[in-house]
Amino acid sequence: MTDLILLPGLLNDERLWAGQCADLADQARVRVIPTYTHDSIAALAQSVLDQAPPTFALAGLSMGGYVSMEILRRAPERVERVAFVSTTARPDLPEQTERRRVLMEMAASGGFSRILPTVLASMVPPDHAHGPVADLFHAMAASVGVEGFLRQQSAIIGRVDSRPGLAHISCPALVVVGRDDTLTPPDRAEEMADLIPGAKLVRIAACGHLSAIEQPRAVSAALSLWLQG
Repeated sequence: MTDLILLPGLLNDERLWAGQCADLADQARVRVIPTYTHDSIAALAQSVLDQAPPTFALAGLSMGGYVSMEILRRAPERVERVAFVSTTARPDLPEQTERRRVLMEMAASGGFSRILPTVLASMVPPDHAHGPVADLFHAMAASVGVEGFLRQQSAIIGRVDSRPGLAHISCPALVVVGRDDTLTPPDRAEEMADLIPGAKLVRIAACGHLSAIEQPRAVSAALSLWLQG
């Protein structure tokens, strides 16, 4: 049975992937590794490699995708197949970095809970900004906490442009994007799929950035087919 490592995104913990852990349990030994423990993508990637079995399948959502790309740069021979979910290979633009620094300053000065609705609104369409998706996001964010958020944002700001390396990915690759994702929109996913040899692209309807919890069955179905090769 395949070992599958799942990497969450910004302000997410293992609950992001709860639906996929359940749905894929008969196909893989599934493990979620957090992405808020270090303040650089390189350190996070090395931490995953230190905890992972010799070879494994890898899927990362958003920030988890940035870490996945670094893992492929460091140890491509260990990754049997890779799935990039709701992510981009591009680096931060200066204006994105500036927005992150403003949020970091607010969070560090006691405004963490006040920034969460703004962060969530950037991730999901209005119909998912309230209700179960929003409740789970806020619960995960509380678990990650201020220090975890600051580490994550520092790592995201410092990420490199991963586009030049995509052509060197030789394992089976899947790219998944929500059709309503405005944070890492469909054209970013299409760009990745075009650059990765043989990559399969899946677009999910009625879905924003937090696809694993907005449309868990659709994400699980895409990952299931990917695991089957």
